[in-house]
Amino acid sequence: MLHIQVKQFSKLSTQELYDLLQLRSEVFVVEQDCVYQDIDGKDQKAIHVLGYKNKKLIAYTRVFKPGDYFKETSIGRVVVAKNERQFKYGYDIMNASIEVIRKHFNKSLIKISAQCYLKHFYSNLGFIPKGKEYLEDGIPHIAMVKY
Repeated sequence: MLHIQVKQFSKLSTQELYDLLQLRSEVFVVEQDCVYQDIDGKDQKAIHVLGYKNKKLIAYTRVFKPGDYFKETSIGRVVVAKNERQFKYGYDIMNASIEVIRKHFNKSLIKISAQCYLKHFYSNLGFIPKGKEYLEDGIPHIAMVKY
């Protein structure tokens, strides 16, 4: 089970910020071999959902209120450390993120930009595909929504 912490950008410690950027880089840049601008100026607007196991950050998302990323509330930068994925922590961090949206914004409509190979994972959480697939940073994605 993950220990979840939810923080605004201004409340992140230097170590927490370092750890989340390291985890995102480890997965999105190194593992997925994708050169892209991860530090995109949006972290300051996000609520950060951090998942710890044995005091080590192993799962993370960032959550946005309507209008800060998409017109709808949204969840992005969903990541779980490679050596922890077999424990299904992706569901824990996503369910925590969905709860953050309900609690902080009182919204149920959520839009995500999902990597296509994770469509089944997000479908299991109640998200449905909307529109056609597209390339984002060279990786096939699809918009998905949860009502």
